[in-house]
Amino acid sequence: MLKLRLSMGGTKKRPVYKIVVADSRFARDGRFIEKLGFFNPLLPKEKAERIGLEKERIKYWLEQGAQPTMRVARILGEKELMPMPAKGNNPQKSIPKKDRKKEEAPKAEAKEAPKAEAKKEEAPKAEAKK
Repeated sequence: MLKLRLSMGGTKKRPVYKIVVADSRFARDGRFIEKLGFFNPLLPKEKAERIGLEKERIKYWLEQGAQPTMRVARILGEKELMPMPAKGNNPQKSIPKKDRKKEEAPKAEAKEAPKAEAKKEEAPKAEAKK
């Protein structure tokens, strides 16, 4: 499957991304078919030099069936080359990872407890039928 995705470049702590069309099986920074633009996340959003796109080639690859990743879809949506994707909802994102695990553990135990009780209840019913 063809993907429109970001390929990382630049130096340490100075990322610059190429927007490329590549086979989804290839590595992120590996082989690609064509470079379609660039994205520099360090520049302010107002600057025109932050994103550069070859609009005609992007439209061509979208017509050929290439699927953009979520980040590229947002970039293309901002430049009005395709509809803006729906915003995701991840309420756990603002909670530090170590605290998320603490909250998930009681939930997992609570789910397992009713299953164990249900199995205990089924066993006496089976004996009563005999």
